[in-house]
Amino acid sequence: MSTDSASIAIGSRVRVTQQLPQVDQVWTTSIEGVVQRFRQAETGSWFAHSKNDRVWLDRLEIRLDDGEIVVLNLDHYSRIEPIAG
Repeated sequence: MSTDSASIAIGSRVRVTQQLPQVDQVWTTSIEGVVQRFRQAETGSWFAHSKNDRVWLDRLEIRLDDGEIVVLNLDHYSRIEPIAG
C-alpha cells in the first residue's frame, strides 16, 4: 500500500487506485470518495500464528459522491492519493 497516514484522515477526500496483475496485463481501477474509516479488520478465514488465529486485512471505507459506502481491502498494489478540496 502506498500512502502516508495524513492522506487517510477521516473526512479527507481520496482517490484509491488498485491493480490486479495478470499474466500479460494489469487490470487497474480507481475510485474517489471521502474517508469514513480506516482500520485493520479480521476476516472469517483462519491463519495459524496470526492474531486470534485470523487473517487481518487493511480496510478503507469511503463514501462516494452518491452516498454509497465502499469497503476496500488494501494490499501492496493499492495506492491512496489525497485530493484537494
